[in-house]
Amino acid sequence: MPPTNLLASKTAIITGGTTGIGRAITLAYLSQGCSVAVNHLDLPRDRHHVDSLIAEAAALKSSSSSPQHTTIGDLALLPGDVRDPSTGPALVKFALDTFKTDRLDICVSNAGICQFADFLDMDADLFSNTVRTNLDGAFYVVQAAARQMARHQDPPGGSIIGISSISALVGGAEQTHYTPTKAGVLSLMQSIACALGRYGIRCNAILPGTVETQLNEGDLNADEEKGREKRRYMEGRIPLGRLGRPGDVGGPAVFLACEELSGY
Repeated sequence: MPPTNLLASKTAIITGGTTGIGRAITLAYLSQGCSVAVNHLDLPRDRHHVDSLIAEAAALKSSSSSPQHTTIGDLALLPGDVRDPSTGPALVKFALDTFKTDRLDICVSNAGICQFADFLDMDADLFSNTVRTNLDGAFYVVQAAARQMARHQDPPGGSIIGISSISALVGGAEQTHYTPTKAGVLSLMQSIACALGRYGIRCNAILPGTVETQLNEGDLNADEEKGREKRRYMEGRIPLGRLGRPGDVGGPAVFLACEELSGY
């Protein structure tokens, strides 16, 4: 039987938590007893993702198959654009107020965008928007979380997790605007680990390989020959023979959030 209650009574914030990897981490945390405040952009086209996440969280709560001793966390959602420096502090305050706690235990900076584009034809707006979302947004959110964890709770401490990518380590012909941001997230986690260790704040990055999410569904579209060829190529260089699924990242995120499992 898989372990339960690994994050019972903990409070977390997650950016970009209604789809893809962020959603999977949200559900994994809820399943382990953690209350989660999710940031999302609140675009009309994404409303169904919000509604279905709320429904999944409610189903976890009401599931008759859950053992009575299993705690399921609470879910709350707050719209906001991570490019705005005020979004991070607002999310932290929202989590503390909503869950009636004075402690933030976990921050997962996940929000990101990736629009594949040719380097020679890329316009400045696409580059700027990608950097502002993926790197600036990560900085603002983890700084807000770190201020709470270091200065406003006793004892200080917590876990900060940045969702980077294997793209932080390797290049991509149509990702020249994206890979530098993921390298930046990795470097940000390394640097804040140095800055925040004295407060007992653990800082780590997760670098997933190719995971099937809404960010790459067009690039790996099985209905087009180019997409099928790329999918076969990607699967062929992975020992397990398949692409990653969002849920594959949930376990590592729980491990890094749980002080008993990864307290050092």
